[in-house]
Amino acid sequence: MLSIRLLRHGKLHQPSYKIVVIEKTRPPKSGKFVEQVGFYNPFTKEKGFNADRIKYWISNGAQPSDTMNNLLVKNKIIEGVKIAAHSIKKKKKGETEAPKKPVAEVAKKEEPSVPKAVEIKPEQGVSQPEPEEKQKQDKGEEAKTG
Repeated sequence: MLSIRLLRHGKLHQPSYKIVVIEKTRPPKSGKFVEQVGFYNPFTKEKGFNADRIKYWISNGAQPSDTMNNLLVKNKIIEGVKIAAHSIKKKKKGETEAPKKPVAEVAKKEEPSVPKAVEIKPEQGVSQPEPEEKQKQDKGEEAKTG
């Protein structure tokens, strides 16, 4: 299967890319591509596309990579929607994915609930003084007796 993707070349920290049609199983830096159909320099924002050849290869089954698809859509060579080209982060071994709940259920559960007020009724006939009041009473009695 053929793909249209970027082939990096240029100096260290100064990349420039060839846009090539290459067999999907080949490594990107192999240099063995079917056809070069353009170039892209991210520093100078200079780019050149052979639109006729790109459309020809796509019609013959070549698939553009995610980044290449976004470049072609941005430059209006092909019509379509941009694809998220970022990679998915790998999870650690101990980390497991929690099951996702439907949005409707989560919205229902997150409704603010008013906590019920709990009334404490003192027992009738028996009144117990607070511990602080007891201490004050004890000090007052000691002062009187002493």
